[in-house]
Amino acid sequence: MNIDLSGKRVIVTGASRGIGRAIARAFAAEGARVAVCARTQADIDTAGAELAATAQAVIARAVDVTDTAGVKAFVDEVAQAWGGVDVLVNNAGQGRGGNLDTLTPEQILEHANVLQMGHFRFIQAVVPHMRKQRWGRIIEINALAGTQITPDGIPSVSNRAACIAMAKSLGMSLPKDNILVNTLNMGWIDTGQWNRHYKEMPEGTPRGEFDAMVLKVVPLGRFGKPEDVTGMALFLASEYASFISAASIDIAGGMGGQIAYYPTLKRDFQVEMQARFGGTGGG
Repeated sequence: MNIDLSGKRVIVTGASRGIGRAIARAFAAEGARVAVCARTQADIDTAGAELAATAQAVIARAVDVTDTAGVKAFVDEVAQAWGGVDVLVNNAGQGRGGNLDTLTPEQILEHANVLQMGHFRFIQAVVPHMRKQRWGRIIEINALAGTQITPDGIPSVSNRAACIAMAKSLGMSLPKDNILVNTLNMGWIDTGQWNRHYKEMPEGTPRGEFDAMVLKVVPLGRFGKPEDVTGMALFLASEYASFISAASIDIAGGMGGQIAYYPTLKRDFQVEMQARFGGTGGG
């Protein structure tokens, strides 16, 4: 299979690191024109310089996804420079923990403004350009927690579920304009966040035991890599996926409902490590 994306005009949000950067790198390697954005100018400049080695053209800008006018200005700049936009990869947004006893409504709304509304702002900005050319691909990067509900992390659970529902809804309404929308739902993809989770454990916690605990809920028995996501993103942007829309695809190594057990596993493991090594975490 030869996926030819040379010359495609692609926007990737949240592209300064992790999955977004890996996806932008993959499109660049296929000869696409790649526009990337993130919150911090220095970080996105670094990503843009890397992409310039392989991409047909690069635009890199600092964009706040909560700024409707700023999002539209960025998308319009890309469309004007390249004569349109073919692909949007909506990747920006992070998870957020918390439960009924620790959260305020305002914190959930703040997360929604970045995640749900951030994705919505980019879709709303890019669709007029795609309609004009009657061709477009929108790929939503979401999380498995939006389809397999967990007993903790209310902001991530509720806001990812809303993003996935939005992707499915738009995946039904936009194909009449030859714009296809699909969502990829991440499991345990290791982009550095597991190092941060490990540091929450008491000092002295063996890293191997921590990883083994985390991976108990992953049937494949390993962390995913950003590169495990890029192939599906390239496929969905190609003509091979011309009859796929409103699909929800889990990239999670076989993990499904098992994810609901993870918060309990983590709490029990932390208690065990505290008993063994002392301390309260943050080591």
